[in-house]
Amino acid sequence: MRIILAGTGSAVGKTTIATGIMKALSEKYNVQPFKVGPDYIDPSYHTLATGNTSRNLDSFFMKEGQVRDSFLKGMEGKDIAIIEGVRGLYEGIDSINDIGSTASVAKSLNTPVILIINSRSLVKSAAALVLGFKALDPEINIAGVILNKVKNKAHYEKTKKSIEELTKTEVIGGIIRDDNISIEQRHLGLVPAVERENSLKFIDLWSEVIKNSIDLDRLVEIAKEAPKITSDIVPIWNKLNKQPVKIGVAFDEVFNFYYKENIESLEANNAKIEYFSPLKDEGLPDVDGLYIGGGYPELFSKQLSENEKMLKDIKQFHLDDRPIFAECGGLMYLMNSIHEDKVVNVYPYQSVLTDRVQALKYTIAEVTQDNIISKKGEKFNGHEFHYSKVIVNDLKHDMAFNILRGKGSYNNQDGFMERNTLASYVHTHVAAMPNFGGNLTISSLELQG
Repeated sequence: MRIILAGTGSAVGKTTIATGIMKALSEKYNVQPFKVGPDYIDPSYHTLATGNTSRNLDSFFMKEGQVRDSFLKGMEGKDIAIIEGVRGLYEGIDSINDIGSTASVAKSLNTPVILIINSRSLVKSAAALVLGFKALDPEINIAGVILNKVKNKAHYEKTKKSIEELTKTEVIGGIIRDDNISIEQRHLGLVPAVERENSLKFIDLWSEVIKNSIDLDRLVEIAKEAPKITSDIVPIWNKLNKQPVKIGVAFDEVFNFYYKENIESLEANNAKIEYFSPLKDEGLPDVDGLYIGGGYPELFSKQLSENEKMLKDIKQFHLDDRPIFAECGGLMYLMNSIHEDKVVNVYPYQSVLTDRVQALKYTIAEVTQDNIISKKGEKFNGHEFHYSKVIVNDLKHDMAFNILRGKGSYNNQDGFMERNTLASYVHTHVAAMPNFGGNLTISSLELQG
C-alpha cells in the first residue's frame, strides 16, 4: 500500500497533514514515511510520528530504478507507505521536465496522488486547480483531494461539491483553518523535531485534527489500489569492502542531518556504526573512520568549544591520517572557529552564520582529485543549503570538487582536503555516489590496527 501527498504549491500544509496522517495511521498500521526531495527536517517529524526512520526519494539523485530500489528497501516489513511531496506536484529543477519533482516519483513508483489545496477563499476555483493539475500530465493518477484551511463546514461542503461534480475527483477531507496547529519556522525550513521537546505534543494534535477531518479509511483504500512494482530495479549502492571496519557517526542535537541510505551503504560494506556525540561525550569511540553530518552547530558553538577533550580527540584522529568525512555543519565544526568559538581546527578558517542564505539548490560536482569517498573524473549530483560561510582569505588547501551547478565553499569549488580529511558543503546521497560506502570503509581500513 502506498500513497503520495502532494501540494498545489509550497505552504499548503503538506508537512502538518502528512505527519498527522502518519501518526493517525500508526495506531493501526506499521507506517513507513518518505519525503520527496533533499530534506532532513520534514523527515524528522515523520520519524517521530511513526517510529520508523523517514527516507528520501529524489529523481535528481536517483535514476528511476534507484527510486524503486530505495522505496522497496524502506518498505521491508512495513504495511503502508505515506510519501510527502516537495513544493508543488510538478516543481523540479526545470520548468519543463520532471527531474526532482514529486510527479517523477509518482510515475517511477506508479503511485496514486492525493492533492492538497490551500482552499482559503476558493470554491469553484478549487475545481479549476484540480482540472489543471490532472490535465497537465495524464500519467499522474490524482485519486483524491484534501482541502486545507477551509473557513467552516459550509465552505468545505460547497468546495467539495464543486470539485467532485466538475472534475470527477473525490474529496476525502477538509481541515478548518487554525493557526494553533501551524509549526515554527527556522532559517532552513521547519524547526528540526530533534530540537523540540514538545514536538510529540504537536504531532499528537495534528493526528487528532486529521482523524476528525479526513476519511482515513478511504485514504487507505486508495493506497491499496497502487499496483505491485514490477519495473526494473537499480541498486543505490555498490558493495566493495568485505573486511570488518568501525565507523564513528556523529549524532546528537547538533549533528543529525543524514540520509538513512548513506549509513546503510556503510553497513552494507561491512561497517559497524558507532554513534557518538561531539556535544556530550568525553571523547571519541574506538573507530577507524569518522562521518560528521550536517545540523546546526552554530546554535551550540559555545558548548562544542567547551568539550575540549572531544576537539583534541578529533584533531588527533586527523593527525593520525585516519579518514574523516564532514558535510555542511560538520565542515563548520572542522574549521578553526564557529563565530568566535574555537572548534576542531583541522582547517585554519573561520565559519560564520550570515543573515542571508548562501546556497540553496541542487548541485553537480566534478571530482578533481582522488579522496576518501570518490575518485578523480567522477561526477555526482548533490545539494547545498546553508546560511553559513567559510571565510577564506588565503586558500591553503587542495579542493576535491569543481562545482558545475551550485556555489560550493570557495570560488566554485568544494571539498577541503587535508591529509585524509574531507569537508564539503555539498550534501551527498549514496544513490548519486554508489561507491560512497565502499570507498569510505576501504579508506578506513588502510591504517586499521
